[in-house]
Amino acid sequence: MNLDQILAEWETDSRIDPLSLDEASRVTPELHSKYLALLTRTKLKLKQKQFEQKSLMKNKWLWYNGKLSHEDIVALGWNPDPFDGLKIMKGDMEHYVEADPELQESEARIEYLKSMIDTLKEIVENIKWRHQTIGNMIRWKQFEAGF
Repeated sequence: MNLDQILAEWETDSRIDPLSLDEASRVTPELHSKYLALLTRTKLKLKQKQFEQKSLMKNKWLWYNGKLSHEDIVALGWNPDPFDGLKIMKGDMEHYVEADPELQESEARIEYLKSMIDTLKEIVENIKWRHQTIGNMIRWKQFEAGF
């Protein structure tokens, strides 16, 4: 599930029908369970992507420093010469690593998962306080009815 799908579902799930407050109260634990499960799975996926990035970073470091075997380079589908014939000073190496498209893509995936986690945390927090909103709606109806 991606962020857009989560937001679309939350847009539907967050609605409270003022004529069915009992039903809204009843489904609150189900909503909590649903979004907590999504949050947990996303946290685990983030950890997995962070471990994969560390492995990628190690291989890229070996590749950029000329310490990766030719067989491994071919197996990974990388160019045997990471600098296309240029002589690079050690101080400039960091710029090449930071600009590496695979590492940037990996970092983008990690940041996307972090955004999903932040969104899911906000949703779960909102669900935790949903009973307050429902209670306020009930009290307002009582007030309007003169009770």
